Amino acid sequence: MAQELNGFVHNGPPSSPDENELPSGFPQNICDDVPEQKYLCSFCKNILKKAYQTLCGHRYCWACVEWIVKYNKTPICQKCKEDEPPSINEDSILGLGKIFSDAAVSKEILDLKVHCINPGCTWKSTMKNYEDHVTRCEFSLIPCSTGCGLVVLRKKLADHLEKECKNSMMECQQCGVKMLIKDLQNKHVCEEAPVNEKKIFKIESANKEKTRPPGGNRTRDSCRFVELGCNFRGGKERLKDHENSSVVAHLALVLQFANTLKTSLTQNPCIPNGGSDDPSVISLPSMLAELQSKVQQLEKNVLSLFSEGSLASLHTQVAVESTGDLETDHFEGASYCSGISDLQTAPYSGQTLAECQSRVDALERKIQTFENIVTVLNREVEKTQTTLVAFERQSKIDQDAIKALERKVSDQQHLLALKDVVINEFRLQMLSLEQISYEGLLMWKITDVSRKRQEAISGRVTSLASPTFYTSKYGYKVCMRIYFNGDGSGRGTHISLFFVVMRGEYDALLHWPFKQKVTFMLLDQNNREHLIDAFRPDVNSSSFQRPVNEMNIASGCPTFFPLSKLDSPKHAYVKDDVLFVKCIIDATT
Repeated sequence: MAQELNGFVHNGPPSSPDENELPSGFPQNICDDVPEQKYLCSFCKNILKKAYQTLCGHRYCWACVEWIVKYNKTPICQKCKEDEPPSINEDSILGLGKIFSDAAVSKEILDLKVHCINPGCTWKSTMKNYEDHVTRCEFSLIPCSTGCGLVVLRKKLADHLEKECKNSMMECQQCGVKMLIKDLQNKHVCEEAPVNEKKIFKIESANKEKTRPPGGNRTRDSCRFVELGCNFRGGKERLKDHENSSVVAHLALVLQFANTLKTSLTQNPCIPNGGSDDPSVISLPSMLAELQSKVQQLEKNVLSLFSEGSLASLHTQVAVESTGDLETDHFEGASYCSGISDLQTAPYSGQTLAECQSRVDALERKIQTFENIVTVLNREVEKTQTTLVAFERQSKIDQDAIKALERKVSDQQHLLALKDVVINEFRLQMLSLEQISYEGLLMWKITDVSRKRQEAISGRVTSLASPTFYTSKYGYKVCMRIYFNGDGSGRGTHISLFFVVMRGEYDALLHWPFKQKVTFMLLDQNNREHLIDAFRPDVNSSSFQRPVNEMNIASGCPTFFPLSKLDSPKHAYVKDDVLFVKCIIDATT
């Protein structure tokens, strides 16, 4: 399918290179013979792939031109930069709308004899079959299609997938189940396997379940004081933290239980104070002694917790949410309050309660101190946040300034590129002024003849004008104009060469119409047979009257030289892509 680019059409959808890779044509080492320079890309230095020609006459791969234009703010022809001296001009600036397909060179490239460079492959053919062969070559290294990460020869891919690839699927010979080879070899136990194998598999699975580390299904244990009214449930770590932080609350529950038991025993007439012969009945003194020992043990725990600094809170309860389970630490409000009052009023533990109360007061004072520290730290955090916001605002301002400077740098680079173009134009003008002849004689050297012929055939540039010259120091100003594909009666068959009278500085002092004889010469560079044609001006023609505009209508030889003889091996009218045309004006007439 043809694709149009700013008025120019090229065949086939051009493939753009990856953003992280430079584009490249065909490698040079696939050719049987060393490729000519005209077949090489000016950018990647490889054989042209979809050959395109720029206005400055150099050739590029389509993908290379597309990459240069896309990733350069001022894309300039690489070849023009490398010339000595650099030949940068307005045509050197590249653009997708300033290039045209070089069909002649592309056809020659497709006919080049090439071979496959993969070790072991003996394929040989022409370039037009190369890309098709590369996609099917059995000796090409390709990555495994399953994504296992290995690179194998294309001809061995089937064996790799069948025997080696860890991502390949294989069918169990006994049960017909399809799965990855590595799973089939290590984990699969099919339904047709012996019973003992199934049992072994089940036992191993069960053992794995038993040894599985604690995860989503965590067990929750109850507090050791659950019988006294503590309803906390949680994991082992949470349970340990709960017992460390709720010592006073547990003491209150113990005292409450002791007082309740004492009251019930005192009011129950069935139980004597001194004891009972019934072994199932516990005497009050022994129970009180046991409770007293438990209270002393708890006091030791409290002292150890105070020394370690691990008593976190005495008045707040904990709610912890862990792995989806809500662990609660709570006590009955009335029971807790009555326990505290019993803790304060129990006659047989007053000293212990006084010590606990003093320690609680000390902890409260420490908590107040820590709260003050936290308040100060919060103020510092607020100041830091304010400073950070100011820094972010300043950073944004700096980034905007950097972007503005980058835009200015880009503009300056563009201006520098334009300056280079203008300087080259001035240099060309100076060279043309230096080459101006005042003797009625001009030797015109025309380079890049093949390209200019191609442009004339395509209709892009149909004619070329020679440098201006004069018949004398203050004489007529004239030039030549050549049509490589002919003009008028010579279109398509001959080179047409015309003579043009231009408006000069001294026209008011000259005699009109122009009457001097004009001689054209196409030089044979082997100095064998020059082509000569001459004519005298028609004094009645407007072409030879005094110019009113910049130049008169061209007049001359529309069938100056047949195109069929231009590349004749007998003569050397074009040699090294250069042609010489000479014009002589007879000053005696």
